[in-house]
Amino acid sequence: MPFYENVFIARQDVTAQQVDALADLFTGIVTAQGGSVTKKEYWGLKGLTYRINKNRKGHYVLLNIDAPAAAISEVERNMRLHEDVLRYLTVRVEELEAGPSAMLQSKGRDREGREGRGEREGGREGGRGFGGRDRDDRLRPGRDGARDGGRDRGERVAAEGEGDRA
Repeated sequence: MPFYENVFIARQDVTAQQVDALADLFTGIVTAQGGSVTKKEYWGLKGLTYRINKNRKGHYVLLNIDAPAAAISEVERNMRLHEDVLRYLTVRVEELEAGPSAMLQSKGRDREGREGRGEREGGREGGRGFGGRDRDDRLRPGRDGARDGGRDRGERVAAEGEGDRA
């Protein structure tokens, strides 16, 4: 049987338990059609890029499905009819992932990054510099490798002015 990944987004005002019951409903439809759901992941309540039916957030759920095409079309038909499902997407894949999906892996990485993050090294004055460059990417006057031989701007203007008078 072919493998599918199905992600659906449920409305923001339903609870996580209702979303789990919704996923169980779709799992039951797949099993009744002769397939199986190998993995069910709740990704959480996430913000939507754009509003869908006046909803700014949605509950995301991933289903890894091993089922015939008829089962997928029946699940999609039920998702279209169910008022709590905002959007769904089913993709046929060559093989199903065994471990956690990329969304759950990135969630763990975000938590580690927040806990380990403190103040930057050295604050504003210390830490890594920008190699003697200003914001507009010109070399700073008076630094090593400066174009004007190490003179600051005032000396350079005065020196250029004297050459013009003579």
